[in-house]
Amino acid sequence: MNKAQIFLKNHQLTADKIDIQEVVHSFLDEMDAGLQNEQSSLMMIPTYIEANKNLQPNQPVIAIDAGGTNFRTAKIYFDENMQLVTEKLKNGKMPAVDKELSKEEFFKVMAGYLEEYKTDSEKIGFCFSYAVEIFPNKDGKLLEWSKEVKAPEVIGEMVGKKMLEAMGTPEKQLVLLNDTVATLLAGKAATAGKTYDTYIGFILGTGTNTCYIENNKNITKTSGLDSDKSQIINIESGNFGKVPRTDIDQLFDKQTKNPDRYSFEKMFAGGYFGGLCTTALKVAGEEGAFSKETQVNLKTLPELCSEEVNKFVCGIDLEENILTSSLVTDEDKKTAAEIIEAMIERAAKLVAANLGAVIIKTDKAKSAEKPVLMTIEGTTFYKLKNFRKMFEGFLQEFLSGKNQRYYEIVEVKNSSLVGAAIAGIEN
Repeated sequence: MNKAQIFLKNHQLTADKIDIQEVVHSFLDEMDAGLQNEQSSLMMIPTYIEANKNLQPNQPVIAIDAGGTNFRTAKIYFDENMQLVTEKLKNGKMPAVDKELSKEEFFKVMAGYLEEYKTDSEKIGFCFSYAVEIFPNKDGKLLEWSKEVKAPEVIGEMVGKKMLEAMGTPEKQLVLLNDTVATLLAGKAATAGKTYDTYIGFILGTGTNTCYIENNKNITKTSGLDSDKSQIINIESGNFGKVPRTDIDQLFDKQTKNPDRYSFEKMFAGGYFGGLCTTALKVAGEEGAFSKETQVNLKTLPELCSEEVNKFVCGIDLEENILTSSLVTDEDKKTAAEIIEAMIERAAKLVAANLGAVIIKTDKAKSAEKPVLMTIEGTTFYKLKNFRKMFEGFLQEFLSGKNQRYYEIVEVKNSSLVGAAIAGIEN
């Protein structure tokens, strides 16, 4: 074995160390526990949003997408031919990403973004990509932050209500939903006319999350639901806590803002993957996997972002990449690339386990004529080197034999905004 292989083996960082059947089994157990209000790392948050309503034309809505780094706004409606019309699309910075904000400052920034839209509609569809407890009025209370947002005073607040108050428009109708829910709705609308057995929304960008449609009769933690109906469940899958973590995962986790929270997300999501790879390369340096000069350079290497790591293994803009300049010899560069690529492959297998479990949980998509439609969004999924190809290889292998299921994948442009608009119009 070469130096990279020895390091990867010693720290169990390869995909073959992931037992996909075991991870799926644990994921399913956590899903069931979360639906029954038992202790679980998966929140399984009811959204009170159904996925079987019909869109109405010419109903404008203020659509908002508060994501990992961006805060996007637009006026959206569907015309007489049910074609999407997007106007006044603006892109701002997510509040409290660069610096900590108080509760008042946080909602004041949001209200400022929305000032020019106040007269466009009485309806707001608000895609808010963080863990919130949704209430029957479709507003939500923030449970915790992820993706390194720094506004601790907002935790426990009703997000929609506080934003409408800051806007001076408390009377507007607001539907708060997660980006995965918005993605599911956008995919369903984009494929209208085709037959699918069920729908899943999945995000793998700065963070990660999954949602699916669950029968109300199985959501025993929530009373008063119509057992004959169904609704979208926000799994908060990034917080899955039953996957085996290596010493490298744990070492990196201790360096993040919220150690031991969203540990699954930190193994592959874009907001963390660069940092995880940085940690792995530094440890590899300490263990003699690189030349002496490179070992010294790695000690002072700042945390890489996922884009830098990906560009390095893809051979893009190498001269401007700080990782390239830290690796002195060609052998060092090959070693680093092998370590990173192995961690990408491991990430692909973890994501396959995540989605494999959710597909099994639906108990649908057992025929090729009626597959599950997975609407998947996020630059990490589509741009990380060979990720999608490896993911589909692992997923197809799992969804065979006794687990035989059928799926299709679709990507929808501006899915979070489109889904937010659909939720605001329908609900």
